[in-house]
Amino acid sequence: MKTFAIISDIHGNLDAFEAVLRDIETLSITEIFSLGDNIGYGPEPEAVIQRLAALKIPSVLGNHELAVTDPSELDWFNPVARESLRKTVAMLSEDSIDLIQHFPYCRVHDGYRFVHGFPPDSPVVYQFQASTEELEQIFATLDEHLFFTGHTHYPEIIESIDGQIGRYEFPEGIRHLNPNGRYIVNVVSVGQPRDGNNNAKYVVCDPDRHTVELRYIPYDVETVVKKILAAGLPESHATRLR
Repeated sequence: MKTFAIISDIHGNLDAFEAVLRDIETLSITEIFSLGDNIGYGPEPEAVIQRLAALKIPSVLGNHELAVTDPSELDWFNPVARESLRKTVAMLSEDSIDLIQHFPYCRVHDGYRFVHGFPPDSPVVYQFQASTEELEQIFATLDEHLFFTGHTHYPEIIESIDGQIGRYEFPEGIRHLNPNGRYIVNVVSVGQPRDGNNNAKYVVCDPDRHTVELRYIPYDVETVVKKILAAGLPESHATRLR
C-alpha cells in the first residue's frame, strides 16, 4: 500500500477540512480514510458529508453518526451535545443520512484497521480508557499490525514490541515505527482538536518508510466561530475552537 492519509473528527468544520484537503494535494497521497465523527458541533455537516462522498473518501461510523442511525444513542451525550446533535440532524439531507447509515463500524484494508473509538470496532470507547491488560488482549487477538483511531481528539501512539506496551504522546512531525512492532495511532481531529493547539490535524502514513506523520494545518478559525454562532449552535462549540 502506498502513502495514505487518515483524517478524523471533522465535526462539520468544512473550512478545516478544506484546508487539510489542500495540504493533502501537495503530497503523494494515494488514498484518504476518515475515522468518523464527520458531523456534530460544527456548522456545515451536510457539506462535509457530500464532500466526502464526492471525493469517494471511505468513512467508518463515529459516535455522532451512530446517534444519527440510532436516536437512542443520544442518551449517551451530555445535554448540550444532545441538543446540538438534534440540530445537526436537521441540517442533513436524506441523501446524507442514507450515506451515514451505510458507514461500517470499522474498515480493514491491507493489514491496517480503521476505527473511530477503539479496536476492534467501537465508535464509543475512548482509547485512554484502555488498561494495559485490554491493550494486550487487542494485540493478541487481532491480526493487524497498525490501527488508526480518533474520538479522543488527542494525539497518542500505543506501541507493542515483544509483548511490552508503551504509551507516548504524538507531537507534530514524523515518527518512525519499529517494523517489528504493532501500533495504535490516534490521529487527533481535523475540525475540533483538544490538545491545546487549534490547527487542523491529520496523519500521513508511509508504509515503505515505516513512518507516521502528524501534520498541523492552520485555517481561519474565527470564520468558523462566526458560522457556528450564526447556525444557532451552542457558543461553547465555537469558543473551544480558539
